[in-house]
Amino acid sequence: MMTHLSTDSARPLVLGSTSRYRRELLTRLRLAFDVVTPEAEETPLPGETPAALAHRLALAKALDVAAHRPEAVVIGSDQVADLDGQPLGKPGSHARAVAQLRRMSGRTVIFHTAVAVVCRASGFQQIDLAPVRVRFRTLNADEIERYLRAETPYDCAGSAKSEGLGIALLEAINSDDPTALVGLPLIRTARLLRAAGLILP
Repeated sequence: MMTHLSTDSARPLVLGSTSRYRRELLTRLRLAFDVVTPEAEETPLPGETPAALAHRLALAKALDVAAHRPEAVVIGSDQVADLDGQPLGKPGSHARAVAQLRRMSGRTVIFHTAVAVVCRASGFQQIDLAPVRVRFRTLNADEIERYLRAETPYDCAGSAKSEGLGIALLEAINSDDPTALVGLPLIRTARLLRAAGLILP
């Protein structure tokens, strides 16, 4: 892992992501940034844990974009939901979202959100991981159906938007980086951007 410090705060900032949630979160830091779609193979490797998968994909996304924008400071991020050591991805459909929420009902799920910051020109590369423990209420079939019809969270790992109506499905959230559950841990992101030489408050 390279950790060389760049003090060039004039470097452009790029978010390597297709996620509108991450774009919205990054605007909170009031930094100008571009958005570039990264390419990364998201299929879990044999025996790969959910935390390791999130870590690998966040770095892969940042490195892919940095290869095309070597002068920029690039952010890559990924989130993987972890139920009993098994990854839960984005459901993509109503039926799969129902199945996920049934499995998570009354259970604790760990959402692993990784963020990587890379600048090829300066040799900077760091990554951090923010685990969030989420305890779901015991959900009946009607509650699951009402929620999914109201919010259609089919593009969210774990089928629930904590920043929206999905908060009503939960009993507790435990995290030291609150925005991690939404998709980008801003405390860690800000720390990595400062280390890369950007100026933040």
